[in-house]
Amino acid sequence: MSVLFPALHAASGNEAVRFGDRALSHAGLAAAAGSLVPRLTGAGRVAVWATPSLETAVGVVAALLAGAAVVPLNPKTGERELAHIVADSAPSLVLAAAGERLPKALGGLERIDVPTAGPAVEVPAEPSAEAPAFVVYTSGTTGPPKGAVLPRRAVVATLDALAEAWQWTGDDVLVHALPLFHVHGLILGVLGPLRRGGSVRHLGRFSTDGVARELAAGGTMLFGVPTMYHRLAEALEDDQELAKALAGARLLVSGSAALPVHDHERITAATGRHVIERYGMTETLMNTSIRADGEARPGTVGLPLPGVELRLVDEAGGELTAYDGESVGEIQVRGANLFTEYLNRPDATAAAFDGDWFRTGDMAIRDPDGYVRIVGRKATDLIKSGGYKIGAGEVENALLEHPGVREAAVTGEPDADLGERIVAWVVPADPAAPPSAEELADHVANRLAPHKRPRVVRFLDALPRNDMGKIMKRALHDV
Repeated sequence: MSVLFPALHAASGNEAVRFGDRALSHAGLAAAAGSLVPRLTGAGRVAVWATPSLETAVGVVAALLAGAAVVPLNPKTGERELAHIVADSAPSLVLAAAGERLPKALGGLERIDVPTAGPAVEVPAEPSAEAPAFVVYTSGTTGPPKGAVLPRRAVVATLDALAEAWQWTGDDVLVHALPLFHVHGLILGVLGPLRRGGSVRHLGRFSTDGVARELAAGGTMLFGVPTMYHRLAEALEDDQELAKALAGARLLVSGSAALPVHDHERITAATGRHVIERYGMTETLMNTSIRADGEARPGTVGLPLPGVELRLVDEAGGELTAYDGESVGEIQVRGANLFTEYLNRPDATAAAFDGDWFRTGDMAIRDPDGYVRIVGRKATDLIKSGGYKIGAGEVENALLEHPGVREAAVTGEPDADLGERIVAWVVPADPAAPPSAEELADHVANRLAPHKRPRVVRFLDALPRNDMGKIMKRALHDV
């Protein structure tokens, strides 16, 4: 396996990471992280209190250089869930910024405060490709979160595939404000620039002003989630400096959930730039993406990345071989990007695979040219109504094209006649004058098909979302 961080071994003087006014070069990062390596060697698994800080970046790199597996911890996790993660992953110690208060669930672990400087050291040799790099906890539909064990080869495979697809080089400067306890913000958003020898500027907290400032000051790439791009689209109407900054970026990437077509269109109209989408998950890292030199087609997540095999499987387990833009199947993938196992859960690991194909639980169709169009989660977004299989995502996009709709989510609920009926959860653009249910149903029927129209419309002040901006559909029925 290739060296994970070539620029650290080369002790490059170029800036590697910046959080606000605090920054380290690749050489400085190698020194700070390297000073921790002797204390982490042989540690097995290491927890990292993953605040959006320079210390998190240093701690993660140090653990990886030492051959330990990183367990990134979300500082907002509740005590009960955090206690489960600590008991399940059994880290030997926890890394945190000096002065950071840690919860009681971490009280039994040795704590090491992460330095941000150190003497120049020789970076140690890399562990094997199959050595665990991360244990990232992901919530399922039932039960406590499961720890997905990601080997080093999966990190390398994904980052190199993205570099090829996005023409990502050491000259790129990535801007983002994503959490550092998820794959998106940490592995793609921090390790990606480090592997390329480029740099990342983390905003700490997302703001449209911060995005404009950093892109205008040399940023070439922006990573975000749909909530962030929606706020950018809203601000663009009155902010010419933001429009100019986004127009100057080489690549605008959205992930973690589908970006509504309406926001795609507003950003392109104001900046001339297209937002590209990619598709991945904790267990697989990245599977598909729009290429930097490909067609940016709103509503799709592009083609399988180099080294990733992807197929669609019907309910009977048969592969859908025709790319007809209509047939819906579950996405299954295989390749070097896959996780090794769910920690301590051989039953769940076995259930997640069909042979060597990973069952993603995501439903999609493929266009005739192979582009993948995700229509939703198998468990929550595939609605069987009147004998039809309907993806919630396409109905949501249609609703978002209505001028009276600010946000929308679509679910199914039992119906004695149809099996399931389509329910639209809508945040109106003007709460004082929302569109009628009949108007929205007709709007969808005219754009898609009559059987895809919502039979029920429920208006909300806001949709429940998680830290990554994903709509928590299971919480909608509790609203």
